[in-house]
Amino acid sequence: MSRHGPPPDEPPPSTPLERTFSQTLASGYHRLSRPWHTVLATGLMGGLEVGTGVLALLYTLHVTGSHLLAGLAFSIGFLALLLGQSELFTENFLVPVTAVATRLASLGALLRLWGFTLVMNLLGGWVVTWLIIRAFPGLHRVAARSGNHFAELGVSLSSFCLAVLAGSAITLMTWMQLGADSEFGRIIAAIAVGFLISGTQLFHAVLDSLLMFAALHTRLATFGYLDWAIQLGWAALGNLVGGIGMVTGLRLVQVRPLRHRLSQAPPR
Repeated sequence: MSRHGPPPDEPPPSTPLERTFSQTLASGYHRLSRPWHTVLATGLMGGLEVGTGVLALLYTLHVTGSHLLAGLAFSIGFLALLLGQSELFTENFLVPVTAVATRLASLGALLRLWGFTLVMNLLGGWVVTWLIIRAFPGLHRVAARSGNHFAELGVSLSSFCLAVLAGSAITLMTWMQLGADSEFGRIIAAIAVGFLISGTQLFHAVLDSLLMFAALHTRLATFGYLDWAIQLGWAALGNLVGGIGMVTGLRLVQVRPLRHRLSQAPPR
């Protein structure tokens, strides 16, 4: 029978893996238990704060023409998410999913979190990219090129694979940050994955939506909002497959004995 409630009292975890998993469960339960207005505000801040990374990316790409350097600059956005304690839709593929899998929370609560966070990420991203394009006319051409690139990926096996890799990378970042012993370790994980996703132009539902919004704001885009919506759905599907299927699912198998004990223990 399903049990929804706070994680039960357990003996202190004996290994780093068990400590990380126990922390994941506690964080997942509390994340899914937040009131709706907190989820909306956190998602909105996530969209606004990752926009700082988009500004750094576009400016660096404009000055240097290097996607690798632009990817490194973009990691400012992931640092803002980490230190500002906001979140992206794709950061919820491990922590809350683990809480649902261990029956500490309901699937409905997870779907609410995903939906609210994604909508508010996109709203915040639309606003901040409008501000960027209005404030920096010199970035119009590079913004249009960047957004057009992701629109031109289309719905294909190649773009889906890019989305799967992006979803697995950001979910791995979440696991790495949970397992890190210091703030410095969490910062390194944010920089590394921010660079990987942006520098190699992986297909990330939120980040690439912001780049497409920037292109649309310039009025130099070769696509429209319907094209963006199709790409968003395709990227989100691939991100889900990568994040849940390639990272979260395997982690749940890896910690199966501890997971079983927690699901059988009576709630506090």
